[in-house]
Amino acid sequence: MRDILVEIWESVRRNKLRTTLTGLAVSWGIFMLIVLLSAGNGVMNTTMSNMSEMNTDAMRVYGGVTSKPYDGLEEGRRLDLTDKDVRLTGSKAFRDVIVDVCPTISTSSLTMTYGKKNFSVYTVGIYPIYTRINRTEILAGRSINDNDIAEARKVIVITHLQAKNMLMNSTDYEKIIGRRVKVGNLSYKIVGVRHGAENENDTDVFMPYTTLKGIFAKSDRVDNIIFTFKGLETDEDHEAFEARYRAAINGLHHADPEDRSAVWISNSFTRNKQMNSARNTLETALWVVGLLTLLGGIVGVSNIMLITVKERTHEFGIRKAIGASPLSIISLIVTESVAITALFGYIGMVLGMMASEVMDSTLGHSTVDIFGEHISIMKDPGVDLGTAVGVTVVLILAGTIAGLFPAWKAARVKPVEALSAN
Repeated sequence: MRDILVEIWESVRRNKLRTTLTGLAVSWGIFMLIVLLSAGNGVMNTTMSNMSEMNTDAMRVYGGVTSKPYDGLEEGRRLDLTDKDVRLTGSKAFRDVIVDVCPTISTSSLTMTYGKKNFSVYTVGIYPIYTRINRTEILAGRSINDNDIAEARKVIVITHLQAKNMLMNSTDYEKIIGRRVKVGNLSYKIVGVRHGAENENDTDVFMPYTTLKGIFAKSDRVDNIIFTFKGLETDEDHEAFEARYRAAINGLHHADPEDRSAVWISNSFTRNKQMNSARNTLETALWVVGLLTLLGGIVGVSNIMLITVKERTHEFGIRKAIGASPLSIISLIVTESVAITALFGYIGMVLGMMASEVMDSTLGHSTVDIFGEHISIMKDPGVDLGTAVGVTVVLILAGTIAGLFPAWKAARVKPVEALSAN
């Protein structure tokens, strides 16, 4: 084995520039593959994080704008959801599908005061089921409960970002439970601290729906309606139910039953399915681009081995004349091919993983401001070590295959022809 390695080193040393350039093509290929996968994972993680706010068995309904004239009314009318829509959603008409119903209402920006600290917040009136549907993580205390709703208590759930500010950067959120804050002109008791989105402009504070309705609401309008469902298994089931539900809500507002713009229905099941499909498509595209880039390096390895075989034809003839077997010559060429591929592939893998770490520490913690919202650019970009090692192993196998044809050609060299070659 030592003799083979020495021979490989001598061959590489004689052709340093050619070997280096070929090796760089291999390194660049695996480097780009890892970077592309890392960036793709970061983008999709961000998208999936935003899409996974609700359970997959929930829908959210918003009012829209009519796109068709109907019942003597013109198109372009604003359709606002009201308490009537909430009652219809929870009625017997949809009891075969809809399980829990949670309307929400909110206020415009208000000032929340704690001691000498002031916060600009949006108050959101919710029911207890809201935190389960939206997968809200309670870090301390509790969320809104049934007694809060029944008694219209003046209680509030704040974000951990607000609590941390109140506690002078301390994360012992239990200390804030039971204390009082002033929102607008009224005092509220803090009963819970929830996890707020770090990279978004999350200033929502929760209070009982009945409390907010009684204090701030000037009409029966609601922001949106969230509900969980059951018994919908296929895409056809979801489409049929949405059409049925939309027709009923539109009917309350004298809108065309088939007008999809009048009422917007955000179905977490179909959204997640679409996003998973998009993720798979993106991953496939990134793999194809990366592997094609990698293929260029592998072709380069095969070409350099063919040139090596041609240059060493005389040498191989002498080896065969003194008794070298075809297998030993094949082993020499293939080993050289594998050594070049493995060395530069490893370098490319290490550099790719380093680039992924840099991407995570920079873009992974960056946000862009879009319409006042701070949106994360990438979330947890990177690839796991197992994937990177697996790609490198595949690369080495490809290097073996790349060296087989030149090795087979070298093994077929006839001693007489080789010795007579210049």
